[in-house]
Amino acid sequence: MDRSSIEPLLEDLKNPTERIRDRATQELWRIWFHQKGVYGLDFLQRAQVLLDRGNLKEAEAVLTELIEDQPDFAEAWNRRAVLYYSMGDYYKAIEDCRVAIELNPVHFGALHGLGLCYATLGKYREAIQAFQQALAIQPFALINQRLILECTARLS
Repeated sequence: MDRSSIEPLLEDLKNPTERIRDRATQELWRIWFHQKGVYGLDFLQRAQVLLDRGNLKEAEAVLTELIEDQPDFAEAWNRRAVLYYSMGDYYKAIEDCRVAIELNPVHFGALHGLGLCYATLGKYREAIQAFQQALAIQPFALINQRLILECTARLS
């Protein structure tokens, strides 16, 4: 993914005007979902329909097929991480989040998901680190600020 094409959007995430931040967030998600064109988007949509219907294994199969065919498609890895998280398979979700982040280091969604996985497993230091990385990209994301505070309070 060409970082220079999304650089202005990343800067807009830091803008004090909420409307500008929201537009940038939506546009980044659109770019990420459309990285592989109609082909990749079709797979993502089919997997989401299956997930919404509770057909988790079928959704996993669709996403795995997409990942095997397009291993550099960060959003496919992120979507499968979301699926694994919803299934309670946090270690698999962590693995997929890490690949998504390796492919797209500014993927605030994958960083947030990584933090959620670590927090659920009681690995609060790792969770805080992931939420801080997400917050560096999206500094106005109140959810990450709140989760950092919650995880900090749980450190013993």
